[in-house]
Amino acid sequence: MAVITASMAGNVWKLLVGKGEAVKAGDEVAILESMKMEIPITAEQDGIVKEVKTSEGDFINEGDVLFEME
Repeated sequence: MAVITASMAGNVWKLLVGKGEAVKAGDEVAILESMKMEIPITAEQDGIVKEVKTSEGDFINEGDVLFEME
């Protein structure tokens, strides 16, 4: 099982994909907000979103799992 993790601590500003959606390597899947900057999170490999592990507005730490992929 592959996962997509947060590259830094911040607030989840926007989730761009949901459960069951197909993503390709390099696709933006979420946007974090930290220190008034928007930081895109991208998929590292192709897959389908199995589970979304966070919600918009949540505070996450670096390394936290945002999505589980199949």
